[in-house]
Amino acid sequence: MFNLEILIQAVQALLANKLRSSLTLLALVIGVFSVLVSTTAVAVLDNYFKETLSIMGSDVITVSRYPAIQIGGDTSKRNRKRLTFDQAEESEQLLRYAENMSPNEDFSFTKIQFGDLETDPNVVIYGSNHNYLNNNSYEIYYGRNITQEDVQYARSVAILGHDLLDDLFRSVDPIGQEIRIDGHNYLIIGVLEKKGSVFGQSFDNFVLIPYTTGKLLYGGKRNIQIQVRAPDIAGIPKAIDEVTGILRTIRKVSPEEENDFELSTNESLSGSFDIFTSALYVGGAFIGLITLLGAGIGVMNIMLVSVTERTKEIGIRKAVGATKKAIINQFLAEAIFVCQIGGVLGMILGIAAGNYLAYFIGASVVIPIWSVIGSFIGMLLIGVVFGVYPAFKAAQLDPIESLRYE
Repeated sequence: MFNLEILIQAVQALLANKLRSSLTLLALVIGVFSVLVSTTAVAVLDNYFKETLSIMGSDVITVSRYPAIQIGGDTSKRNRKRLTFDQAEESEQLLRYAENMSPNEDFSFTKIQFGDLETDPNVVIYGSNHNYLNNNSYEIYYGRNITQEDVQYARSVAILGHDLLDDLFRSVDPIGQEIRIDGHNYLIIGVLEKKGSVFGQSFDNFVLIPYTTGKLLYGGKRNIQIQVRAPDIAGIPKAIDEVTGILRTIRKVSPEEENDFELSTNESLSGSFDIFTSALYVGGAFIGLITLLGAGIGVMNIMLVSVTERTKEIGIRKAVGATKKAIINQFLAEAIFVCQIGGVLGMILGIAAGNYLAYFIGASVVIPIWSVIGSFIGMLLIGVVFGVYPAFKAAQLDPIESLRYE
């Protein structure tokens, strides 16, 4: 349809009207930018969420009082009974298929002291048992894990997240040292491998103590989370059924009532987040399409003005033998060319701006391939749809009347 000569003529026509071409390009760039920046930002969030889930145990089931992700103002679950340490301990005795039960609670949010050094008061004090590290995909850097005896005798022992090693023990071996937390001394028995952070929230800025020790020092009447592990990923549904039945019995939930607790896995959390990101994709695409529609109307308007201004030129071309097809091809080429240039600039700026979020939160850079391909096709369609009427109008001009036009 187009050849090099027509493309050169299109470029020359656009360069001859720099201001008009620039305004048309600006509208197109804004339209494509609005689509790409939203889809790229959502893709960054989606990718980051999945990367975060990948560092958690994929076959772990978490039981909580409320849903992990709540969308909307549902207050029907507000009066649910707490999940307690006693319920966790009782369920552990009844489990036959699921394994690695760990009761998890954050007992305090405080500072850690070692000698004359101390951290900022933003360290979380978690209480659990020997299964916590495995359920949450932590590895021992050196030292040892909490044992069943540590839990049974409520020993004052602690495992440090890697951030605390950097803060307090840069030149001292922490194993066997004592730290002070909320007025109580703890013997350090282990340090964890570094895990990273999410949205600036570190996975390594915490201390793990036996949950029985936490109950003695901070009180045990708390709402906790319970984690269990399926033998493998394929066994998650069976493990969920077992845990559900056991907790319904322990919590005395009657057969006609719904569960008064929530069970979540990586897959269920990912599904909930996918619904959220899908809504963002649709919203961003809708706004972008409206903007592109306006830009397309602008392209048609500019091309109609161009036809009017170049009426005499069209007459001369027809007088020397140019066919209607050649005239149509020239004006369509101009419309498509300006749309594609605007599309490329909009894509570059949109992807760069969207990935600024990745830089800000420390996520991987994302290039939404389908959005890029869709933008190329979309700009081609806009060029054709909104350029075809001006092109046909130019082709229908009478050459004699065109030559007389001033």
